[in-house]
Amino acid sequence: MKPRRRSPAVVAFGGGHGLFAALSALRYLTTRLTAVVTVADDGGSSGRLREEFDILPPGDLRMALAALCGDDEVGQLWADVLQSRFTGAGPLAGHAIGNLLIAGLWQKLPDPVAGLDMVGELLRIRGRVLPMAAVPLTIEADVFGSDPRRPDELSVLRGQATVAKTSGDVRAVRLVPANPPARPEAVAAVLAADHLVLGPGSWFTSVIPHLLVPELCEAVVSSPAQRILTMNLVPADETLGFPPSRHLEVLADHCPKLRLDVVIVDPTFAVDDPPLERYARSLGARLVVENVRMRDGTPRHDPHRLAAVYAELMNR
Repeated sequence: MKPRRRSPAVVAFGGGHGLFAALSALRYLTTRLTAVVTVADDGGSSGRLREEFDILPPGDLRMALAALCGDDEVGQLWADVLQSRFTGAGPLAGHAIGNLLIAGLWQKLPDPVAGLDMVGELLRIRGRVLPMAAVPLTIEADVFGSDPRRPDELSVLRGQATVAKTSGDVRAVRLVPANPPARPEAVAAVLAADHLVLGPGSWFTSVIPHLLVPELCEAVVSSPAQRILTMNLVPADETLGFPPSRHLEVLADHCPKLRLDVVIVDPTFAVDDPPLERYARSLGARLVVENVRMRDGTPRHDPHRLAAVYAELMNR
C-alpha cells in the first residue's frame, strides 16, 4: 500500500474578492492553507469600525474566513451569515455581520490573531486566516491624471477605497506607516510553505501591499517554496488599460528582488500582449495560459478550473 501523500502547505496572499477566488480553489487541494490578508481597507463597514475602535479593518479577513467555511449545509450557512449585511437606515445599516463578530471578539481578545483563530474554530474553517501586518495601514498612491481635466498632473491619493476606484494612471503605492511590522505568524507560515500564491486581486491595493511589508517581503523572496502568481481576468479600475505585462512590470518595480516560478493567465486576458511571456521570464517564471474564467464568460475565476491548474502545478 502506497503511503498517503502529505497535503501541501500553501499560503495565499491578497484581499477581498481576489483572495476569495484563490481560496475557493485552493481549499479543494489542501487543509494546510493559510490566508495572509491585507489590512488597509478604509471604506464601508470596515472603515467605520476601524475608525471607531482603532482596530484592524475586518472586512477582507471576514471574506477569507467565509471562503474557507465548509461545503456542508452548516458551513455554507455560516459563510452566508458572515457575508450578510444589515439593511435599513439605522446605525447598523451597511455593517457586515461577520465584521461585527470579529470586532466583538477583538474587544475580548486584544490579540487579533487569537480572535481570528477563535472565529475559525467556531466556523470549522479549512485553514487559517492571518493579517499581513500588526497595525492597520493606509495606502498612498502617486497617480497621473486623477483629475481628468489635468491628465499630466501628478497627485497623491490616500486610502484604499480612493486608490481602488481611481481612473488615473497609478505609478506607485506605499504604506503608511512605512515599513510596518509583519505578524510573526504570517512570516512563519511563509517560511514553512510548499507553495506561495499571489493574486488575483486589485493589483495596487490588495496584491502589491504584501511586498511592502519588509519582513513579509523578505520571507517571500527567500522562501524555497514554489511562487505562483495568478493574474486577474480583466483590469480593475486602478489598472484600467494595463495589459498583463504591465501588471508584471509594476510588481517588479515595487519588489525588485521578487522572483516567480509560474504566472497563470486566462487566454482572454493574455491575447494581444506579445511582451507578456518575456516579462514572465524576466521574473524567472514560466507562463501558463489556461481557461480559468467562469464557463458563462463572466469575469470571475471558476474555482474548479483554477483548482485544476493549481493541482497540476502542485503535482496533486
